[in-house]
Amino acid sequence: MARHLEERNLWFPSDFLPVSEQMTDEQLRNMAELPERARGMPDAVRVALALNLLTEEGLPHFHRLLATYLGSNNAWSRWNFMWTAEEDRHGAVMHNYVRDARLFDMRAFEELQYQYLEAGFDPEWHSDPYQLLAYTSLQERATQSAHANTGKLAAKYDPMIQRILGYVAADESRHFKFYRDSFRGLLETDSTNAMQSALKVMPRLAMPGHSITGYVEMAEVVRRAGIYGPRDYRKVVAECLEAWGIAELTPVDAAGREAQDKMMAVPARLDKLADLLERRTKSKGFSFDVIYKRGLDFA
Repeated sequence: MARHLEERNLWFPSDFLPVSEQMTDEQLRNMAELPERARGMPDAVRVALALNLLTEEGLPHFHRLLATYLGSNNAWSRWNFMWTAEEDRHGAVMHNYVRDARLFDMRAFEELQYQYLEAGFDPEWHSDPYQLLAYTSLQERATQSAHANTGKLAAKYDPMIQRILGYVAADESRHFKFYRDSFRGLLETDSTNAMQSALKVMPRLAMPGHSITGYVEMAEVVRRAGIYGPRDYRKVVAECLEAWGIAELTPVDAAGREAQDKMMAVPARLDKLADLLERRTKSKGFSFDVIYKRGLDFA
């Protein structure tokens, strides 16, 4: 936490999207021109922004899980409160942007957000905090990648959203670093159980937004648009395996050695799954209420 506090950049949504009684002429002009700048944003990028934003706005689920699995009145709860305050800015600034840019049918988006929060998010971690820390390591890095890639595609239509997503992705990178190193601490003290727990979440990471209505179709659009998909997740897994030093561990028991071998085999397994998915990909059209039911066709 001390390292995180030293490295973090505490920005706020109004730094990007000022809305107050007293604004400069430049700020007023920039905000007034935003919808026109964003008008040409491709629908695939809009779908990615919708999925990323919905995931960020699931923050109540994630705060509850951290509190449930890591307890209260301790160092973990202090981290949870601080992490939640930092994460809350992500949903706020992205929500403000898509509203002010007029990117979505906002009533349709708000219905999706409501349904997602009402549906809940309860991964089957069986009261295992090791699984939580493995999951948060992978998920924070995956989220960083999704935001950064979305920002790159959106930049030529409106540089503001790339700047916003760049700051969000930088936060996710610092959060990833915290969870990654926390899990590495588990490996140093309880390697066999830590690896066995990681294996329960790593091969098929269920992203926190998977209970969103239409999630599968939205994620497929994001994959086909080259923003985020199984190949990107494979990179996340490989990065974590290297950072955790899994290949260099010397497990003291057979169960640990078996878990180590299985963890090192996950990237190849993910490659096979990605190959299979790509071979089975066929032309398909998509339509979403959030982008006014306009059709998206992929050859």
